[in-house]
Amino acid sequence: MTQRRWKSYLLVLIQFVCLAGLALTGPILARHPLWLAVELLAIGLGVWALVSMGYPTLNITPDVKPEGRLIERGPYRWIRHPMYTSLIIGGGALVLDSFSWLRLGIWLLLLVDLLIKLRYEESLLRAHYPGYAALTARTWRLLPFIF
Repeated sequence: MTQRRWKSYLLVLIQFVCLAGLALTGPILARHPLWLAVELLAIGLGVWALVSMGYPTLNITPDVKPEGRLIERGPYRWIRHPMYTSLIIGGGALVLDSFSWLRLGIWLLLLVDLLIKLRYEESLLRAHYPGYAALTARTWRLLPFIF
């Protein structure tokens, strides 16, 4: 296995350990109506992103599938990584709804992991798709008008 594949699998492993940590340290559905609404919107964004991406391009690791294609529909028209946005916002809602320092630490580790994964994935996408540079000029990484 190449060093690149190891890096991809390590980033995904950290991501899933963090998600499991959030699930095991408190409720997985927010109890407060505000945070529940935020969490449900985040889940909706994630589902929309999955449907927009479609199976041929979907990949659990940041590696680019040879048969994949550059997606520019659905939430990808505005955000390059809507699934990461979904995880960050949904996880943040869970932390704010049922706060503990442990949950905050897990969420911060998830955030750092996703930011590293995002930058790594963007380098792979830029190398694979000639049109990716143009896409980065007109879209946001995670949050429109912010980042």
